[in-house]
Amino acid sequence: MANRHVDHLLIGGGLASGNCARWLREAGGEGSILLVGREPEPPYNRPALTKGYLAATEDRAMDYFRPPEFWTDNDIEVLTRMNVMKLDADRHEAVLMNKDVISYGNALIATGANVNLLHVDGMGQDGIHYMRAYGSSDSLREDLDRLGRHVVLIGGSYIGCEVAATLSRLGCQCEIVMLEDLPLQRTLGDELGAWTKSHLESLGVKLHPAQGLDHLEGDGERVTKVVCQSGLEVDADVVVIGAGVHPDTMLAKAAGLTIGERGGILCDKFLHSSAADVYAAGDVCEWESEMHGGHVRVEHWDVAFNHGKTAALNMLGQPTEHDVVPYFWTDMADVEIESVGPAFEWDRVIVRGELDGRDLSVWYLQGNRVAQVAAIGRSDDIESGRKLIASRQELTAAQIDQLAVAMSNPADLA
Repeated sequence: MANRHVDHLLIGGGLASGNCARWLREAGGEGSILLVGREPEPPYNRPALTKGYLAATEDRAMDYFRPPEFWTDNDIEVLTRMNVMKLDADRHEAVLMNKDVISYGNALIATGANVNLLHVDGMGQDGIHYMRAYGSSDSLREDLDRLGRHVVLIGGSYIGCEVAATLSRLGCQCEIVMLEDLPLQRTLGDELGAWTKSHLESLGVKLHPAQGLDHLEGDGERVTKVVCQSGLEVDADVVVIGAGVHPDTMLAKAAGLTIGERGGILCDKFLHSSAADVYAAGDVCEWESEMHGGHVRVEHWDVAFNHGKTAALNMLGQPTEHDVVPYFWTDMADVEIESVGPAFEWDRVIVRGELDGRDLSVWYLQGNRVAQVAAIGRSDDIESGRKLIASRQELTAAQIDQLAVAMSNPADLA
């Protein structure tokens, strides 16, 4: 028997749940709301973990989604340091870590993602870090002061590049060991990968491309060396691992919800899952997207934020398709790369501007459609690309030629 009932149960303490709670109120909902999150803090913005918060130029209060009084003022109950251990979708009940049973009218699963753990020899030593929560940045800063400032980053994607850029500005000696030939190559391609390589090197970061990790060596207590499969050895005081993440769908799987081909909770265009009155948002959501031509799953805070609003409206009985074009940005020291899309594959790239400057955009085409746009210093191109992606407009050969002309205005194509 349930201990109590709530109208809206939000499972997960990140931005998706936070923005969902906000919109449940802003859109006129008056029912009870319970947000359950496993972290010690209420919902907060994670990008600062590898940037401002890591550099100690921002504190936690600056990164909170809303100030503490927001939750009480809006009659939203937030349980931190608490997990939902079981979800019974048929009975509309959830069991919390403290054994409380909560019945619900509808529920949102926004459990986010877990970091991919590397299983190689030497991982149990001091000085090895994954980046996912406030505590990750805190412990990394402590080790930099305690163990030394020679940092090796494992992985050439966003975590590795952002942390290397931040720490290099703080006087650390940073080296990146990565499987790719170029940083950010998997998501942004060769052109912006080459640009990022040049930018990181200008900050003093040393890159080791096409290197697989073999093991980590140490002095018996803490890590001292990264050893690659090629035999390359890189000395290290501290190691930061950015090997990607995977959606935390354990609760959803146990509840019998359908999981999609991209590893997320399979949802329709209203973010409704295969279970009655259960929605999904954020990293765990694999939703039907007309603009992408099928189901899509995107791991980024902006997607989680916008999913929260869409889920809230649908939970209130206001049918709303999720049609927001995913937006992404990464900040590496004094440079910001923006992106809309994303394209999981593309067959043509058009570059506008100069690849050796800070005023350029890269357009990724699938056939005759724009699938993604990434830019440095060209927000207007991002907005034009957003419109073209949302419309799924088929460009003519003449329009594609026009797009390739540096002085043309892509807004004219939409």
